[in-house]
Amino acid sequence: MDANFLAQLKDLGMGAILGFSAMGSGLGAGVAGMAAVGAWKKCFLQNKPASFIMVAFVGAPLTQTIYGMIVMNKMAEVSAKSGLYLMGIGIFCGIAMGLSAWMQGKAGAVAADAMGETGKGFGNYIVVLGIIETVALFVMAFSLGILGKLAA
Repeated sequence: MDANFLAQLKDLGMGAILGFSAMGSGLGAGVAGMAAVGAWKKCFLQNKPASFIMVAFVGAPLTQTIYGMIVMNKMAEVSAKSGLYLMGIGIFCGIAMGLSAWMQGKAGAVAADAMGETGKGFGNYIVVLGIIETVALFVMAFSLGILGKLAA
């Protein structure tokens, strides 16, 4: 294949990994944020203290964008001769990270609602978010392993 075309595929993969992971982070933080605001509103209406700790549920999906950036930076080190592989890694790993962030945000939304209602269970909710986070961590670790082999 033409070297310029392969370089463009590499760039597409780099954009995809960051773009898809960031889209998921935005969706996840948005969903969790809406639920946190709703939970705070319920607390205010019932004259109960509104726990600021729910912000942790809102911010949890943002880490997937960082993981996407880490993989993107590693992709930049790989030769453009692997452009087709890099495009595939970028698209599929980016989607996987983005979906992890989105689902983490949905779980964070339910956690915010439960925390607002009961004021209890923060540790349990964080564990659930951590398990969902693990999917993105696995994707990042495995894709970095593949990129290491492509760079060799």
